[in-house]
Amino acid sequence: MVQAKKHLGQHFLKNLDIAKNISDAISSDFEGDILEIGPGMGVLTQFLIKKNNQIFALDIDKESIDYLNKNYSESSNLKIIEADFLRINLEEMSKKEIAIIGNFPYNISSQILFKILEYKPKIPEMVGMFQKEVAERVVAKHGNKTYGILSVLIQAYFKTEYLFTVDENEFNPPPRVKSAVIKLTKYRNTIGNDALLHQIVKTGFGQRRKKLSNALKSLIIPEHIQNHSFMDLRAEQLSVENFIELTAIWK
Repeated sequence: MVQAKKHLGQHFLKNLDIAKNISDAISSDFEGDILEIGPGMGVLTQFLIKKNNQIFALDIDKESIDYLNKNYSESSNLKIIEADFLRINLEEMSKKEIAIIGNFPYNISSQILFKILEYKPKIPEMVGMFQKEVAERVVAKHGNKTYGILSVLIQAYFKTEYLFTVDENEFNPPPRVKSAVIKLTKYRNTIGNDALLHQIVKTGFGQRRKKLSNALKSLIIPEHIQNHSFMDLRAEQLSVENFIELTAIWK
């Protein structure tokens, strides 16, 4: 057994049916490698190794690594790695595409998503367990109060699906919040000027109560856009495609 560590945000999933459902959410025809973040005691890993893919199980917790090496060392398609996902180079890990999966530590879940954005050409899909509030934020549509920076930046490149909610009691120890599993499926690698999109989105939502004409002032709004209808709206009122359109006409 592995002792859950609060400082690592560990809450180990107990329900095997849920673990199997998470594993099954990876596309059956995916031929690349699969990287599991935070495998813990291998509740999800045991289903992943039944696939034909190369599986990487990545954990920062040495006790979890020791447990996995003791119990799963005979799995020929499993490579157990003690490392921090936020610090690894995915290009160096594998030459193939990599699907990301896991019951993610809630204290770094947003950082995991931004890392996925950084490596989006490499990552065709992701299936992950998040705090329900974060999951809802990722899939939120414009006009919703939960719609924000993560919503726009993820949805600009990935189709988002809210798969199911998971009760607190399905974990040991139980978290104080409900959880949810979502899936991301990439549909484009770039919009042409990704850095500008990120800048506009982050600046716009940085003052989300203001109209974009005021919220984006620090970026020096080009003259030909100053009277555009988008400028009379708040960031949360623009759809993902609106933000992409605004980026395209900015310069």
